[in-house]
Amino acid sequence: MTDDPAATFEPHRRRLRGLAYRMLGSMAEADDAVQEAYLRWHAVDRAGVSDPRAFLMTTTTRLCLDVLKSARATREEYVGPWLPDPVLDSASLAPDAQTELADDLSVALLLALERLSALERAAFLLHDVFDYSFAQVAAALGRGEAACRQLASRARVRVKEARPQPGPPRGTGAHTVDAKHAALIDAFVAASRRGDLDTLTRMLASDARLVTDGGGKVTAAMNVISGAGRVAAFLAGVVRKGWTADVAVRPAMINGLPGLLLFRPDGLVQTTAFELADGVVTAIYIVRNPDKLRHLA
Repeated sequence: MTDDPAATFEPHRRRLRGLAYRMLGSMAEADDAVQEAYLRWHAVDRAGVSDPRAFLMTTTTRLCLDVLKSARATREEYVGPWLPDPVLDSASLAPDAQTELADDLSVALLLALERLSALERAAFLLHDVFDYSFAQVAAALGRGEAACRQLASRARVRVKEARPQPGPPRGTGAHTVDAKHAALIDAFVAASRRGDLDTLTRMLASDARLVTDGGGKVTAAMNVISGAGRVAAFLAGVVRKGWTADVAVRPAMINGLPGLLLFRPDGLVQTTAFELADGVVTAIYIVRNPDKLRHLA
């Protein structure tokens, strides 16, 4: 076995990034946590580590818990709705597990995780997503097994309440938008550009939501917009104000959802992800905060 820290670390990088992103909702913070885990791996007496995977997962979990302690106040001060950083390549964050939630990086799941305490989030992710035993979860969190079972159980109930629709089945994570969803989104965009309120309203679920994350750095809706009529009116208003002029659009899968990348001549300015069910749009997640788009450049 090689003692090269980089060579022994790299096989675990994807799993660690996947854990850190799910914990933090930020690719920049996730990459920082993984880099710090590597530095600790570099410094440790690796000959004395019997299970590198467990060591690195535990280290990354604890680093993320530290970040969340300081992030709580920052999130409370965030301007407008908060959304996780958009991800185009979900496979790069796969956990190498066979759990029901292993392939789910949907915005709905990440927002549900955001409502949990840091320890609930960690216990739930380690057990329900990364397939850790509760003995392993207890070792990672420094808590008893019974306490970790309770943390994961509470988290499971709250996730189900916040995310009633199941995510994509295992093994179906696509990298391109399928033809049926692409046609629906094309028709939706065309209706938006025409300002066709009647068509837009028919294409939206009655309780559809639109969430726009600008972080106070660019123009964005300051509150979640709910209801088909209000969402349709908002989108038509955006077109009337001329925001879509000189914007190029490219289809993409965003956090496992069909969506669009919007470009202006100076680069990417927005990602738009659509939740679809029964042929209508149930939710639209728009990220415009340039800090959250930087990693896609």
